[in-house]
Amino acid sequence: MSIVTMKQLLEAGVHFGHQTPRWNPKMKPYIFGARNGIHIIDLQKTEKLFEVAYEFVRDTMAAGGNMLMVGTKKQAQDSIEEEAQRAGVFYVNYRWVGGMLTNFETVRKSIEKLKWLESIIDNGTIENYPKKEQISMKRKKMKLDRALLGIKEMETLPDVVYIVDPSREYIAVREARKLGIPIVAIVDSNCDPTLIDYIIPGNDDAIRAIRLFTSKLADACIEGRALYEEKLQAEEKEAAEALEEGEVAASTQEAEEAYIGTRIEEDVEVIVKDAKDKEGSLEAGQEDLEEKGQAQAIEETIEAVDAPVEPEEVQASAGEEPEATALEDAGEAEAEASGPEETGKDEGEETAEVSQEDASSPTDVEPVSDEDDKANESEEDKEE
Repeated sequence: MSIVTMKQLLEAGVHFGHQTPRWNPKMKPYIFGARNGIHIIDLQKTEKLFEVAYEFVRDTMAAGGNMLMVGTKKQAQDSIEEEAQRAGVFYVNYRWVGGMLTNFETVRKSIEKLKWLESIIDNGTIENYPKKEQISMKRKKMKLDRALLGIKEMETLPDVVYIVDPSREYIAVREARKLGIPIVAIVDSNCDPTLIDYIIPGNDDAIRAIRLFTSKLADACIEGRALYEEKLQAEEKEAAEALEEGEVAASTQEAEEAYIGTRIEEDVEVIVKDAKDKEGSLEAGQEDLEEKGQAQAIEETIEAVDAPVEPEEVQASAGEEPEATALEDAGEAEAEASGPEETGKDEGEETAEVSQEDASSPTDVEPVSDEDDKANESEEDKEE
């Protein structure tokens, strides 16, 4: 469905141009013909080009941009002010101040002065000034208010400028083009379309035509801003979810680190106790632990922690290990206390057992043949 219908354009009188002698030849592609000395604008092209301009304004607002509406001619003043306030965008409907865009920093100083005058009038501080100065301040405030009221809250340059009758607002067109700000404008038959980025061919003198286009572009601003707010809410929601996930991960990591720290402390205590059992005193155990290297002990403990073992099983095994070690140490101590005599006795017994085994083992004998027996017998006879 089109944004504007052909019926709406015809009822608003958008198709009426200026008198044929006043036309700009560059507008020829957008003119349908002439009737009674007046150019007739091609509304089919107007409908298509306005859709392009509408989408551009909506996308600009959806990206977080802002728009400035400009229309200082009498037919456009009310429409510009009402629709700009409804859409929440900036506007100029009284007089274009030279350098409003190209010399924006100086204009901002005038805006600050306007805000200061409003503040001293509202809080009654102006009563402290002489009557003559009070009158001068109020006149200055009224003058600035008419020229800067629509841009009083504008902190930065706009992202798009909408202009009614660019031939009249040629200073605004020049400043916007100099700064590279896109221009959307209602272009009549007497205007130069090459200066405009998004052309809306139509009657820029009829109040109904101006209100039709301005109200539709205000709707585009409202729609785009709604999309931008939805985008911000979605980003905030994603950021909150990411923050929650990060907090959960951090708490899980802290719990794991605390658990590992507890395991390390418990296992270090077991190592100290084990060293104490071996050395006979806690001090000696600690010295042994230092000689062994506490860092090495902690590394061994961390490797043990990485294994899939429950904490209760680790504590049980840690409690049983010193007893087994103590039994082995007791056996070694008894063996050392028995002295060298028993050691010698044991060695003698082992030697005797080895000799008995050698005696009991059969001697290897080679078989003797019959010829060898006869030779042996003959040798014995000779000896006799």
